[in-house]
Amino acid sequence: MATIAIQPERTNYLNEEYGIRSWLLTTDHKRIALLYLISITFFFFIGGFFALLIRLELMTPAGDLVQADTYNKLFTMHGMVMVFFFLIPSIPAVLGNFLVPLMIGAKDLAFPRINLLSWYLYIIAGIMMLHCILTGGVDTGWTFYTPLSTAFSNTKVIEAGLSVFVAGFSSILTGFNFVVTIHRMRAPGLTWSRLPLFIWAHYATSIIQLLGTPVLAATLVLVVLERGFHLGIFDPQLGGDPLLFQHLFWFYSHPAVYIMILPSMGVVSEVVACFTRKRIFGYYFVAMASIGIAVIGFLVWAHHMFVAGISLYAALVFSLLSYLVAVPSAIKVFNWTATMYKSSITFSTPMLYSFGFIGLFTMGGLTGLFLACLGVDIHVTDTYFVIAHFHYIMVGGAVMGYMAGLHFWWPKISGRMYPESWGRLAALIVFLGFNLTFFPQFILGYLGMPRRYWQYPAEFQVLNVLSTAGSTILAVGYVLPMVYFLWSMRYGKPAGENPWGAAGLEWMTSSPPTKFNFDETPHVTWEAYNYESLPEPEEGGPDER
Repeated sequence: MATIAIQPERTNYLNEEYGIRSWLLTTDHKRIALLYLISITFFFFIGGFFALLIRLELMTPAGDLVQADTYNKLFTMHGMVMVFFFLIPSIPAVLGNFLVPLMIGAKDLAFPRINLLSWYLYIIAGIMMLHCILTGGVDTGWTFYTPLSTAFSNTKVIEAGLSVFVAGFSSILTGFNFVVTIHRMRAPGLTWSRLPLFIWAHYATSIIQLLGTPVLAATLVLVVLERGFHLGIFDPQLGGDPLLFQHLFWFYSHPAVYIMILPSMGVVSEVVACFTRKRIFGYYFVAMASIGIAVIGFLVWAHHMFVAGISLYAALVFSLLSYLVAVPSAIKVFNWTATMYKSSITFSTPMLYSFGFIGLFTMGGLTGLFLACLGVDIHVTDTYFVIAHFHYIMVGGAVMGYMAGLHFWWPKISGRMYPESWGRLAALIVFLGFNLTFFPQFILGYLGMPRRYWQYPAEFQVLNVLSTAGSTILAVGYVLPMVYFLWSMRYGKPAGENPWGAAGLEWMTSSPPTKFNFDETPHVTWEAYNYESLPEPEEGGPDER
């Protein structure tokens, strides 16, 4: 008598096991990515709240909302939270964790337990930072400049430094896991020349995390030792050298800019290819540009120190190198533009965010050339011109790329579509709000308004009011996606495996994916971005409600 084998129902990673314990002890890279998403979003709004208070203070020339000491703490905590707890981990920890194994045909990252440990280290560091905030904060600026941080500040420098130290080890473990996974766990046939550009970007980012973050960790330990035991390392009164701190800090912190921006570049490459239905123009150049950025990024740190007392000859060398690092970034922008040339572009929400990324990042990159010029840099150093440039790169670049990636892969993460019309509206609001917030700051800086000042001359008020108005619009644009993403989890249209008709192994699994991603290990026999052989997107596509 014949027997009939009943196949067990395939469960996805969201509903396989319920309960807090199953999530807190999980080694599934997808669940860990969601844990990161929740915690990083929390810190994003903490940092955004500090930014809102800063802008409200600067609406009027007089310091009439908070006291000067409180203002120093506001911009310091805004910078520390945003840089170390949102910008650096956002795409690698969330999208990278979720997608790297899926994109290379692996069942998980190489070291699942280390992956979970990296999240716990992030949470421990975050709790330390929150305790620091709630018990008085720190006022040194996010850069911990000495001797202010080691000798003069009477705030919680040691606790803040140790918090960033622990967060750095979370970053190191994530980068280590990615490098080993990409080297050792690619599906058969997935050669280096067939890797998605998202993977190339994360590989380059991981190299920076592994080589640069230990330098920052060691530097912060030296700050703690000097502050706690009065060792003469950086404090000139104790025989130390404050310029040594700046060299060590910026040796990490300039490459850290690319930890924040390279993953966004990988996202934009995926989105542009999908919504133009074309292979990225100059694929190999874009891939090698990621590695070039990682390498050259370690050679330009002293352009933050042109007015700090370094020799003129050293300043000239670093000025030239700063121009050079713009070349691989320009290659990427040119190749994305060439890909879109004469293409039939679909203006879905991820593509709109990618357009925003390209425009704002290009603006930030061009103004970076001003700062690489010694004469101009002397004029605008420590003014709002630097603030505007930094935010065009970090917020206009990293956050726009992060939002593009969340919207692009949300159907894969949740199995549901978000309302497309609301997504497009949010992208438009973010773009307009961002430019209204930060473009006036270029003018303010050129006219001479210093950064970090609590009060300012009355003639700067109009531009500051425009900037504050833009920040409120920008806040609305950031809140909207959180609302409709949560709505889509319950009410969104089922996404199907591949609602965008995209290329890549991650779109060959169910949405959401099963626990081990693939029922059988895929064998790759095609080149990356083989859109000429793919069908059009599924009937109905994105939810138009």
